Amino acid sequence: MELKQIFKASNPVIGVVHLSPLPTSARWKGKLKEVIARAEQEATALSAGGVDAIIIENFFDAPFTKDCVDPAVVSAMTLIVDRLKGMVMLPIGINVLRNDAKSAMAIATCTDVQFIRVNVLTGVMATDQGLIEGKAHELLRYRRELGSDVAILADVLVKHARPLGTPNLTTAVQDTIERGLADGVILSGWATGSPPTQEDLELASAAAGDTPVFIGSGANWENIPQLMQAADGVIVSSSLKRYGKIGETIDPIRVSQFVEAAKSTVKEEKGAKSNTSVRQL
Repeated sequence: MELKQIFKASNPVIGVVHLSPLPTSARWKGKLKEVIARAEQEATALSAGGVDAIIIENFFDAPFTKDCVDPAVVSAMTLIVDRLKGMVMLPIGINVLRNDAKSAMAIATCTDVQFIRVNVLTGVMATDQGLIEGKAHELLRYRRELGSDVAILADVLVKHARPLGTPNLTTAVQDTIERGLADGVILSGWATGSPPTQEDLELASAAAGDTPVFIGSGANWENIPQLMQAADGVIVSSSLKRYGKIGETIDPIRVSQFVEAAKSTVKEEKGAKSNTSVRQL
């Protein structure tokens, strides 16, 4: 499915629901009802604040498995996604950390939601989970086998990781799109809460051509006017939480402030951006 069919708004703001620890994770507390209740609260707050879509991820399951999560995690996320789908009338995405793209694709297909995020689609990244290899060939074939049209948003040089060899952003973006067949790419800073540089966003946008580039971390209401000038959308969570603290819940007032800043930037800068050459190779 093309992203313009999923995100009706131009330059969409995608809010993240960070799930509380799920079954079998290190900090699992044995109370799935509480996990579901918090997810419902956060999804409702994001929707009320005006985001264009939400993405659901098992953020608090750290330390993460490198690839395949436990079946209990898949079951819990499927249940939660299905519940949230009935509560908010927004496009929904899924990210199964650290890099279980097949499970994300399965959940998205079976719950009939629109997109997934994949941390490592192509290349090899050294992470705190060890070496993670992109498996685009498996994921794309699996999508075909499922008869699915779920879109794939893929990180390029993902945060909390280092590429093996000398990183080249332009090549990494082109490989992710042309060889990994990503529908959109995501650019982040080095860690959660850290934004990409303006220069890197412009390089990624130039390399991506017509493929959308999303800001993947570090956006807040102060820096989004500048960052959005070189991007096609943003994925945001930390700055939307109460007091800006990662462990707190989503604050709908902060969501509204962020969305207003992002959307006003689009109105003011869209014409100027379309006349620049940052997206021309």
